[in-house]
Amino acid sequence: MKQFKSEIMQQATEFTEFATLLAQESSRVIMPWFGNHELIVEQKSDESPVTIADRAAEQIMRDLIHKNYPGHGVIGEEFGSERADAEHVWVLDPIDGTASFTTGCPLFGTLIALMRDGRPVLGAIHLPALKQLCMGDSSTTELNGKTVKMRPEFKLAQATVLASGIDTIKEFQSWQRFEKLLGRTRMFRTWGDCYGYVLLATGWADIMLDPIMHAWDLMALVPIIEGAGGIITDWHGEDAVEGTSCIAANKSLHSKVVRMLNRHQK
Repeated sequence: MKQFKSEIMQQATEFTEFATLLAQESSRVIMPWFGNHELIVEQKSDESPVTIADRAAEQIMRDLIHKNYPGHGVIGEEFGSERADAEHVWVLDPIDGTASFTTGCPLFGTLIALMRDGRPVLGAIHLPALKQLCMGDSSTTELNGKTVKMRPEFKLAQATVLASGIDTIKEFQSWQRFEKLLGRTRMFRTWGDCYGYVLLATGWADIMLDPIMHAWDLMALVPIIEGAGGIITDWHGEDAVEGTSCIAANKSLHSKVVRMLNRHQK
């Protein structure tokens, strides 16, 4: 049994080190384009922006995974899925917050998750412009190697709420319920995308909302928020891994937020 536990811990350390390598190497191809007026921004079929940096960053991460773990699967925003039914699958979003990236705003990052048997067991958010790497395994979360925790219990009236934007809330969820939540909280800001989840995990904010998400947006967040002592679900309070939206908050607020955002209007 001790040998088995030792092997599990050794493998966890190996994957953590490899996720760090993926973050470093993706940053190497992303940062020369940050703040570069020669960067060309294209529109994908869903009208979201994409650049050469997005594609190059995902490609270099895929190449490293193929080289080091040829039996692992990969799911990425830019190049789709390979071996998505494998025991281990890496889920990649090379630039989360491309709108920020393309406008010279440093609040963008790279999302890296490792799934095992369909569940995220390791998540990383790398904010290259801020030189921050946040990594969690659902038990602990670290920022640049130091353990971090979400803010302790707060009343709703003291809470800071973050979201990546408001247009998608109007489109996919109840705007009236969202407005009511804001009316009960202290402050709302759109310091969103992956940066908002780092603020949550490090104790600078309390509630983070995303009304619509894909797997590459979401999977890295689960081990990070849980490891920092928070709760993360979909918009309706169900399993985030199976969902397409997100509510993340500390344990004292999460259930209240879910009820407020989903209660039927009278």
